[in-house]
Amino acid sequence: DAFLKIIRNEGIKSLWSGLPPTLVMAVPATVIYFTCYDQLTALLRSKLGENESRIPIVAGIMARLGAVTVISPLELIRTKMQSKKFSYEELLQFVSKKVSEDGWISLWRGWAPTILRDVPFSAMYWYNYEVLKKWLCAKEPTFMINFTSGALSGSFAAVVTLPFDVVKTQKQTQLWIYESQKISMPLQMSTWSIMKNIVAQNGFSGLFTGLIPRLIKIAPACAVMISTYEFGKSFFQKQNAQRQQY
Repeated sequence: DAFLKIIRNEGIKSLWSGLPPTLVMAVPATVIYFTCYDQLTALLRSKLGENESRIPIVAGIMARLGAVTVISPLELIRTKMQSKKFSYEELLQFVSKKVSEDGWISLWRGWAPTILRDVPFSAMYWYNYEVLKKWLCAKEPTFMINFTSGALSGSFAAVVTLPFDVVKTQKQTQLWIYESQKISMPLQMSTWSIMKNIVAQNGFSGLFTGLIPRLIKIAPACAVMISTYEFGKSFFQKQNAQRQQY
């Protein structure tokens, strides 16, 4: 129903609003995230041993923390573009005004709820992914094993962290609304105060608004991302091994 309303009122192209900053955000975020995770995992395994179960949790937390901090300004811009149709010129004016009035640190507003969403997500995702992968396949996992493990672990983490995603989106959207309408922002804009307001207005279920769209987005995204990454990593490792033999 939501898809039909958006298409009817704003056209089918509006479903892809915010795509450019999403792409600009996704590439560096993924590179930083996976590189940090792999390097941290290798380091921790060399220190703690191959079978230490806490390694995916620690590596996932640290990798996501770094990636979110770097990409947070682009996340803010993407949320703005998806909340309302803006030209790039208008968006640039908003960003320039925001920086001139509140400083560069203002571009990291929404960082806290993003951390509360993404860091637990990352910890749960990597832990469950590694567990599922070992459970589904005792030997070297196949593409489909990685795909299935990624989809299941991503779905579980998405459900658990959805309340923080709802808070993050609402907080960033409210910030833009207050600024565009020149309304002074309320003093209570913390993550917990927004969460309380959502529960008061819509009940506990309000924290899980958009569950189905989030699952539709997260499950295949996690599955494709991790299976493709594992395939590429395995391919290049084999290529490097063959070169070293010669």
